[in-house]
Amino acid sequence: MLLIVFTCSMFVSAALLFLVEPMLAKMVLPMLGGTPAVWNTCLVFFQAVLLCGYLYAHASSKWLGRRTQIVLHFSLTLMALVVLPLRIPARWEPPAQSSPVLWILGMLSLAVGLPFFLISSSTPMLQRWFAHSGHKSAHDPYFLYAASNAGSLVGLLGYPLLLEPTLRLSEQSRIWTYGYLFFVAMTTVCGILVWRGQTAPPSAPAPTEQADGTKSNRWLRRMRWVALAFVPSSLMMGVTTALTTDIPAIPLFWVLPLALYLLSFVMVFTSRPPFSHEWLVQRLPFLILATLYPIVSKTQLPLLLLFPLYLLTLFAVALVCHGELARSRPGIADLTGFYLWISLGGVLGGIFNSLVAPVIFSTVLEFPLALIFAALLRPPIDVNPETPQKSARAKRNDLLLPLALGLCMAALIISMEHFNVNMSPPIVILLFGYSMVWCMSFGKRPIRFAAGLAALLAASTLYPGPYGRFLHKERNFYGVVRVGNDQSAKYRYLIHGGTLHGSQSLNPARSREPLAYYTNSGPAGSIVHAMQAKTPGAQSSDHSTRWSVVGLGAGAMACYLKPGEALTYYEIDPAVTSIASDTSYFTFLSQCAPAAKIVPGDARLKLRDAEDGSQNLIVLDAFSGDMIPMHLITREALALYIRKLAPGGILAFHITNKFVRLAPTLSALASDAGLVCLMDDDSAVSRVQSEEGKFASQWIVMARSHSDLGTLGTDPHWAPVKASTGTRVWTDDYSNLLHIIKWN
Repeated sequence: MLLIVFTCSMFVSAALLFLVEPMLAKMVLPMLGGTPAVWNTCLVFFQAVLLCGYLYAHASSKWLGRRTQIVLHFSLTLMALVVLPLRIPARWEPPAQSSPVLWILGMLSLAVGLPFFLISSSTPMLQRWFAHSGHKSAHDPYFLYAASNAGSLVGLLGYPLLLEPTLRLSEQSRIWTYGYLFFVAMTTVCGILVWRGQTAPPSAPAPTEQADGTKSNRWLRRMRWVALAFVPSSLMMGVTTALTTDIPAIPLFWVLPLALYLLSFVMVFTSRPPFSHEWLVQRLPFLILATLYPIVSKTQLPLLLLFPLYLLTLFAVALVCHGELARSRPGIADLTGFYLWISLGGVLGGIFNSLVAPVIFSTVLEFPLALIFAALLRPPIDVNPETPQKSARAKRNDLLLPLALGLCMAALIISMEHFNVNMSPPIVILLFGYSMVWCMSFGKRPIRFAAGLAALLAASTLYPGPYGRFLHKERNFYGVVRVGNDQSAKYRYLIHGGTLHGSQSLNPARSREPLAYYTNSGPAGSIVHAMQAKTPGAQSSDHSTRWSVVGLGAGAMACYLKPGEALTYYEIDPAVTSIASDTSYFTFLSQCAPAAKIVPGDARLKLRDAEDGSQNLIVLDAFSGDMIPMHLITREALALYIRKLAPGGILAFHITNKFVRLAPTLSALASDAGLVCLMDDDSAVSRVQSEEGKFASQWIVMARSHSDLGTLGTDPHWAPVKASTGTRVWTDDYSNLLHIIKWN
């Protein structure tokens, strides 16, 4: 009975923890443009509060009597009821022109800080209580950690697979409140069961306990715990960022890396782990090199290959690092301290990825760095005892051989560029594949292998990749933005993450010509021309025609502007605004619309300030990576756009992307609002058009009536869009991105 109650309590508390993480992040996501950095920032908050919970459990176990601790904990769990049900505090809006990190942390502290803090303390505290229970397994309560992480997995996977597709956020919040009440009841029962239990835990040590030795050895051991927890935490966030750079930032893609991270804890802390630790250690070098290949070669792999590769490597690294932690776990006396040091390593990994890396790196460098650190922490493979002379020579080679690898690779890259060798896919595979095989030969020695990986990464910075050398790289909360020229030096590109978002001809005669997705011959041109044909008064100087574009990009849409037309851009990323306004990079704004207004901040929040019925054209061209942020395509968002649209106005959506099908979702929205909806799929771009700077694109237009669409209504390229059977209308409270992903 006692074992069942404690196991269930830890299972429920962990499930609640990991249900609330994606739920709160999804509540925050719409206010910050759908950027994947929202999840990593939220994760840092949850890790920090988890550390505070472990610190509270450790301190109260050391300084308070068991009964005093039980009374205090019960009282605090009741106090946390005042913030339930969970919701975003009223009138909280993120800053428009500065990093919203502190805003997110403050908002989460108010919304969920206290209940999350108390639930997070349950893992070490309940194990400590169980150690006082007198149960036959009380001498080694670490097996309960597996129950805790199993609950975490159920909570994580249950959210994207069950709660998110079926329930609104308000309903999810109520269910979580009921779960919290059940947690309070279960914790109370656990406290009652141990109230009169034995006063001290049994003295038998854990089976794997080692003597602490000297004070310096104890601190070295603790620092190793921190390092072993740091690397999987950092890698988990790096994988999440890599997977959601160009695909939707949705809970499923958040929780899969975190679920594997937690599953590794479940496996290594069981009495009989399903995988041999030595077997994993031997195969880890291969996985690390395979994951590093697309990074150093700047190759974009298919989603179906990238997903399993990144997730499998994360899982293997977590199993090895957490397996090392499980092997060095201390006895009961240091149980809460052990969890405290593990939590500290996890928090430091999160802080490094979410707060430090975006400031000190111009690219997502923390991902490959975590792989290098993982290689360094991995135990040696089949290294035989060596004589002092051989050991000294081996240590020298640990540095000299990786240095030789890096210099040879750098020389090859420089030579190929000097002799204008065409870096075709076979050449790239040969160059980097050979380097990978060379590095693989270092795999048995952790220092040599890690140094080899570092040499590969350093040398690869000399390889320009398919987009050529970049003129500018900038990173902030919203991602990585780069400016470069194509290999023919005919076009200037703006790239966000791995997706090209704008292009301008470097030929002065064509510098005012909209290119890429916005060409005159494409859907964007026909939309603007249809709007302008309906508003002949636009030639006057009274700005009788107004249009708003959500998403600035390089500013190509500005070159459709005519006298008498007023243009307002809404742009959330200050880096994009800075680049588009810098004439050394792009001149669309300065040449075509120097008076265009750029409103910083999220369009949903800022567009509310526009006059109702004032906009003749509203263009939704905002992208987070390769996807329109989902809060811009909900029922409430559409109602806002229609309210701002002038009589006869047109609403346009740019939906070009590689990974999701947005047409059915937008069609369902239009049908729900009683709007006409047409789509132009301009995917058949000829080679000549491509060489002239045109990209394939898909656009959707909506209007109150068919006549409002003007010439688009009779254009054969524009066809009605019908929603798929069973397509549910997205709202601010409900969305299901998993349903529209294109896995192929």
